[in-house]
Amino acid sequence: MAEALKRRIGLGLLTAYGVGVMVGAGIYVLVGAVAAEAGIWAPLSFLLAGLIAAPSALSYAEFSTRLPEAAGEAIFVAKGLGRPWLALVVGLAVVAAGTISAAAVLRGGTGYLVSVVDLPFAPTAIVMGLFLVGVAIAGVLESLTVAAIFTVIEVIGLALVVWAGASAEPVTDWQAPAGIVWSGVASAAVLAFFAFIGFEDIVNMAEEVRDPTHTLPRAILLALVITSLLYALVSWAAVRGVPLEQLGASEQPLALVWSHARGGGAAFLSIIAVAAAMNGILAQIVMASRVLFGVGKRSPALAIFHHAHPRLGTPVLATALIGGLVIVMAVMLPVADLAEATSAILLSVFVLVNAALIAMKRAEPEAAFRVPMAVPVLGLLGSLGALAISFGVLS
Repeated sequence: MAEALKRRIGLGLLTAYGVGVMVGAGIYVLVGAVAAEAGIWAPLSFLLAGLIAAPSALSYAEFSTRLPEAAGEAIFVAKGLGRPWLALVVGLAVVAAGTISAAAVLRGGTGYLVSVVDLPFAPTAIVMGLFLVGVAIAGVLESLTVAAIFTVIEVIGLALVVWAGASAEPVTDWQAPAGIVWSGVASAAVLAFFAFIGFEDIVNMAEEVRDPTHTLPRAILLALVITSLLYALVSWAAVRGVPLEQLGASEQPLALVWSHARGGGAAFLSIIAVAAAMNGILAQIVMASRVLFGVGKRSPALAIFHHAHPRLGTPVLATALIGGLVIVMAVMLPVADLAEATSAILLSVFVLVNAALIAMKRAEPEAAFRVPMAVPVLGLLGSLGALAISFGVLS
């Protein structure tokens, strides 16, 4: 069997992949929670969250030009900190986070679907999961094309919400705003930070990207900017069109924006949420299988996963394993409880990646794409702060 992945991905598809991962299904519930903390200043919280995520994203962008390989984070940390064993630890942590996250989203997406269409939960989840595993195995170009289609559907749905909120009669909270409370804006920004987790998945596509040293950093930065603007616009439409008390208490805030502004039901947003969920699941399966492929290159115990199908050019065994685990966990386990751990795992990885870049910049200053030393330092501090807040150390 061939061991090389096929380089078939350009800047457009890679950027769409990153946007799709970050926007995901989270935007359909997160806006209300952020508005509850920040009030009408929720758009500012999303922009601040994008700025908090930016240093780590820039660190990933530089590393992606230094070491453009699958299992990116694992290789970054191992080389930067001079600890080869960390490659296995970090790689498996990223695989676990991606698998758990995909299972949680599959469970949530199936829930959205069966709420609109009368279908049994478990068989529906299995069929959805098998379809996405099949797409992931078929080829990376096919996978990212399907993901791009899902991303377009998501963005259309979000654009409709923005239009509805913008054309609605402004609510009293918007017309007579309370003064800005920076502690609430900051607290909401930390909450919103988790909506930007996903840019790191882009680096794990490195071995399937044409001209990776040119394409990877641009895709990371474009995806971050586009996502920040989307979140800011959607949250602006929400706080403009719905009273804060209702918005903050809603579990389906975007459907509430539509109903409040246009009247009637918003079942179509549930269908769009299913597309968003499928996008997130597919992206995580593709990402986790590439990390397992990359880790297999350096670990004899996992070498069986470092193989790509000679015709399809995808890591079939790794994809099948990840997909199978996602389906089983979604159907059988209370994944929602486990999913809370994914942010903590990824923030820990961010801390290590930023620390590794600081060390590597000292040892080897030259790189095709360079950021100032202050960038990984800020990324390290920001990730540590967010990690402390996620564990309740800071509040």
